[in-house]
Amino acid sequence: MIVELNISNFAIIDDLKISFTEGFNVLTGETGAGKSIIVEGISMILGQRASRDLVRTGREKAILEGIFYIENPGKVNKILESYGIDIDSSNYLIISREIHTNGRSVSRVNGRIVTLTMLNSITSNLVDIHGQHEHQSLLNVENHIKLIDIFGDVELKTLLDNVEKKYEKLLEEEKKLKELSLDTIERDREMDLLKYQLDEIDSANLLKYDEVQIVKEYNKIANIKEIGYGLGEIMDIVGNDDYNSVSIINNVNRCISKMKDIKNYDNVLEEYNNLLESISFELQDLYRNIMDYIQNIEIDEERLKFLEDRIDTINGLKRKYGNTVDEILKYRDTIEKRFQKLLNNEEEIEKTKNHIETIKNELVAYCTKLTKVRKKLSKNIETLITKELIDLNMNNVVFNINFEKLDYFTRKGWDRIEFLISTNKGEDLKPLSKIISGGEMSRIMLAFKRILADYDNIPSLIFDEIDTGISGRTAQIVGEKIKMISKNHQVICISHLPQIAALADTHFVIYKDTVKDKTSTIVRKLKDEERIDELSRLLGGVDLTDTTKLHAKEMLEMSKKLNTNK
Repeated sequence: MIVELNISNFAIIDDLKISFTEGFNVLTGETGAGKSIIVEGISMILGQRASRDLVRTGREKAILEGIFYIENPGKVNKILESYGIDIDSSNYLIISREIHTNGRSVSRVNGRIVTLTMLNSITSNLVDIHGQHEHQSLLNVENHIKLIDIFGDVELKTLLDNVEKKYEKLLEEEKKLKELSLDTIERDREMDLLKYQLDEIDSANLLKYDEVQIVKEYNKIANIKEIGYGLGEIMDIVGNDDYNSVSIINNVNRCISKMKDIKNYDNVLEEYNNLLESISFELQDLYRNIMDYIQNIEIDEERLKFLEDRIDTINGLKRKYGNTVDEILKYRDTIEKRFQKLLNNEEEIEKTKNHIETIKNELVAYCTKLTKVRKKLSKNIETLITKELIDLNMNNVVFNINFEKLDYFTRKGWDRIEFLISTNKGEDLKPLSKIISGGEMSRIMLAFKRILADYDNIPSLIFDEIDTGISGRTAQIVGEKIKMISKNHQVICISHLPQIAALADTHFVIYKDTVKDKTSTIVRKLKDEERIDELSRLLGGVDLTDTTKLHAKEMLEMSKKLNTNK
């Protein structure tokens, strides 16, 4: 239940505190006093999107805070735990919203900042607000199936879950079939392109190591003359003597000759001699090898042209299909798979069609069961709604839930559900939108709320102008019905009818007060004597006569007796 509401700098509210009680709370006041602003403030606390236009003029931010007591906290606590929000051991929950003039909004639950998505998942289990716009939602046939499903048990919810999953799979397969069923021209065009690319890559006979070897061989043949000149100079340095210089081999041999004269004087010099002789032999081998290399080298113009063409081919493929040979080969594998898929298109289409048919058969089975469960549920709802409406002074009402089978599947099955009603004897059943008056619509919505209250286990209900279009005896009956709901739920009701206000356990009055040219909304809890004055105003307007006061007092006393008897 909502224990306390604190609002500051919100619309025309300067600073407001309301302490609600268990049972039936009613708020009354002149038109334009700010009753709907209170409901708007509660909606903001519960997670409705905020507008900076609601910040009081001249203020930087509005602050809204709600304190809730949760009698059965199990479900809510699980959600709090999943979000890492502290749980109060006394089962209290504090929710606050800050709305800034720059458009920024900050939400907190037990001091922890949360997103609106997180906030809504928590508050959906706390309060149900019935505003005037919900009359219109009842006229929308699309909402009728949703209302029926709310009453469903585990079996219905399991069927709904299965239908939705199969429906999503059906959409997925139908999309796949559409992609497979490309028109022949487009399919052939893509296959021609893929075939050309495959042939171009395959004709190159690429290997992962191909490019490195080709470049090395090309560099050798292209620079064969430079290699020959360089090796000739090396041979001159290593082995040839002329008048101007002595070769390395001859110099090493001269060193060996000198070493032989002195090597017998020291064992170390013997090692040096051996090393010099080894160097001499290796230099002679090097000289002969270089000579053989030079004698066998030649420029192969045909091979050079082949290598140039090969390099050009690889570079051309790189520009089209990848930066490396490895990437080109990977791309080739990818388009090969796509080509084969298109090649086997007819087979894949047939396979997908069969899969779609299987899913549709499964959906038929699930939807058939779902319709059966809904129809059984609807019979019970028809009985309950009819009883509630008769209790609400619609004595000749006939309420019917009509089923039609759609020729296609939806996420909710194949049912089209519409509420039909006859409010007078002898009249045919017609859609709600065709015959319902404002007062009748209010009572139908209240009937649904009354039944739903036993199903959804939401502890607090807020009715904003539920009494639209009713008066007299009907108003008294509606008030008694709301009073009945308040036996097991906290009810907060915005009303302008004395018959309803008189039945409240706690009565608040809302009015405007102007101080220094600034208007503010004030909410005050009424004592018994004050309630008589407010009921008198609701009965007779501005002028409070002895007669209206007497009538108001009598209404209040009768309501107390009614509460005692019940």
